[in-house]
Amino acid sequence: MATYLKTGKEASAVAEIDAKVRGIVENALNDIEQRGDAAIRDMSIKFDSWERESYRLTDQEIQACLDSLSDRELKDIEFAQTQVRRFAEHQRAALQDIEVETLPGVILGHKNIPMNSVGCYVPGGKYPMVASAHMSVLTANVAGVKRIVSCAPPYKGQPAAAIVAAQHLAGANEIYALGGIQAVGAMAIGTESIKPVDMLVGPGNAFVAEAKRQLFGRVGIDLFAGPTETLVIADETVDGEMCAIDLLGQAEHGTNSPAVLLTNSEKLARETMAEVERQLGILPTAEAARQSWEEYGQVIVAESYEEMLSIADEIASEHVQVMTDRDDWFKDNMTNYGALFLGPRTNVSFGDKCIGTNHTLPTKKAARYTGGLWVGKFIKTCTYQKVLTDEASATVGEYCSRLCALEGFAGHGEQANLRVRRYGHRDVEPYSAVQPE
Repeated sequence: MATYLKTGKEASAVAEIDAKVRGIVENALNDIEQRGDAAIRDMSIKFDSWERESYRLTDQEIQACLDSLSDRELKDIEFAQTQVRRFAEHQRAALQDIEVETLPGVILGHKNIPMNSVGCYVPGGKYPMVASAHMSVLTANVAGVKRIVSCAPPYKGQPAAAIVAAQHLAGANEIYALGGIQAVGAMAIGTESIKPVDMLVGPGNAFVAEAKRQLFGRVGIDLFAGPTETLVIADETVDGEMCAIDLLGQAEHGTNSPAVLLTNSEKLARETMAEVERQLGILPTAEAARQSWEEYGQVIVAESYEEMLSIADEIASEHVQVMTDRDDWFKDNMTNYGALFLGPRTNVSFGDKCIGTNHTLPTKKAARYTGGLWVGKFIKTCTYQKVLTDEASATVGEYCSRLCALEGFAGHGEQANLRVRRYGHRDVEPYSAVQPE
């Protein structure tokens, strides 16, 4: 039986916070629906102290952002985008159209069709999340999306230059300096100046995540993304210093980012807890990281590797850092996670920023039923069928007629009957099941 040396906030307290967010978001989206651009402007002024005639950036403004960055900064962005593009291109190549003859004269197939338009949200109010532009805009570009709209909030009173540069280099067609509910609401609902999109993608704060949830159905979304989560699975092959920074490196995302240590060593668990306290004394982002750790952090000591595996699958964390003497065993046996980071030489930060895998990942146990953002999320796999011969149409029609009768669908059945009459040359009574000859 596992021992919990530290636990996080009770689920009821989290649910109460979520309920307040839901109400705020619902009212904001209704306002956008009713007042369009005027609502967007009011929210931008209220939440970001940001007002301008048009929130879409001009070509000149985009170029000014590019010019404001050093050659080194641009090269670093280009390195990250090259890695993301390479992996996305390999993923896209794995998606193949198919066409097969399943019966003589019966052709079935599917086509992989990119979406026509997507809206990419790039967080940037607290930290300018440059990498999120690569993950959403660039991946949509590789998928073949025709119109890519990208929004990011202003940073310190102006468009975030590095984000704008990344959005542009990744291939965004329209770039807006808009954040929060007003950004995702504008992209999904549309306003006088912003044409709506077919799908929303990208991470964000609790209000952005809730807005995407409420807009789902009206538009597609990539996934339900809540606060960043990390799970470190470790044994005594690593030390407390590495475990601690791999926990705090994600806890600094916000004040409600769960960070969990799962180990089979009480010694490592206590060493890590002590090391977390030491590092919180010197970490520049300690204010946010400490609150996350104190309110949402957990330390779990399991009795065996098998119990660690079971607990990890139950947690279904967004990020899972595995540092044990059997990392590949966890890879081969874990089923619920957003992304795995195997061994001490890699870490979640590599995946977040530049190694090439996508950092938009499922949270709040959504890893039980979905993976993260990837090229395939921007592509619809659509089927088609054609029947080449009279014999094939009549044969399938006979089976279809009887199955429709079994279900009581007379109109469906008559569709099949007509083909049996026309192509099978059989005398079939209207709205009756075709009997075997």
